[in-house]
Amino acid sequence: QFLMANKLDTAMWISRLFTVYCSALFVLPLLGLHEAASFYQRALLANALTSALRLHQRLPHFQLSRAFLAQALLEDSCHYLLYSLIFVNSYPVTMSIFPVLLFSLLHAATYTKKVLDARGSNSLPLLRNLLEKLNANQQNILKFIACNEIFLMPATVFMLFSGQGSLLQPFIYYRFLTLRYSSRRNPYCRTLFTELRIVVEHLIMKPSCPVFVRRLCLSSISFISRLAPTVA
Repeated sequence: QFLMANKLDTAMWISRLFTVYCSALFVLPLLGLHEAASFYQRALLANALTSALRLHQRLPHFQLSRAFLAQALLEDSCHYLLYSLIFVNSYPVTMSIFPVLLFSLLHAATYTKKVLDARGSNSLPLLRNLLEKLNANQQNILKFIACNEIFLMPATVFMLFSGQGSLLQPFIYYRFLTLRYSSRRNPYCRTLFTELRIVVEHLIMKPSCPVFVRRLCLSSISFISRLAPTVA
């Protein structure tokens, strides 16, 4: 009754569980490397479906207008719909599947707890314990996802020069990264950029750091800072 009363949430729960399943079979290719590539695509397509459903839930009245598009781009679900479309037809990259896997796992765990609560407060205690441990590490998981989002930017450039990516991919991914940096709901991308800058500046200011390395890092920091969007 709980699942039928929340059909859209249930559909997203099922698609997230399927995303976790496909992502796991890509990361751990138990069925062979050829099959792993197909599971990579399935995971991203399932994530695109979940993101589209979530976006519809957040913005139920579609309008073909600039204002609606601007509002949609503020939603995290729109960001990951774009993310899935960027990588679904690209060469499989393990780094790119981790954000999809972990976000799906976190959201599926939250809804699974609601399902267990609907069954009874004492149902499946072992599963409840696992869900509680996952929830306790949520902040670390979100930081790890943000770290993946950041380091995928140079990875897309490397893929381009190695012949495994398209010319447009780094530019589209840069747009995705600016959206994540400006996210209202998830500040972890901004936080990680700040933390990485502090760590790098601390290391290069040590006397043992070569001057040319210090200048290169400072120039890189200045360049990246200029590319960062303004956050209200």
